[in-house]
Amino acid sequence: MTVYIDPPTWPGHGRLWSHLVSDVSFEELHAFAAAIGCPPRAFERDHYDVPEAHYADAVRAGAREIGSKELVRRLTAAGLRRPKGRPAPGR
Repeated sequence: MTVYIDPPTWPGHGRLWSHLVSDVSFEELHAFAAAIGCPPRAFERDHYDVPEAHYADAVRAGAREIGSKELVRRLTAAGLRRPKGRPAPGR
């Protein structure tokens, strides 16, 4: 299982957030997120938004800590990147 998380540096709704991604599959990502208690509504296009308060939980469960630029690079290289304004592949 290869799931990655970037530092909680993204502001929103009065909190800081991280992004949780997989470079293998969305199925892997959804399974990992469910295992650490991320609600389905936290999924946005190609990642889960994880509040700062749950960052350590994700790392303890096995998410590898990497920088935000590296996270996007790995997601793109895996063909799983879904930028805003672009439909998901196959649609």
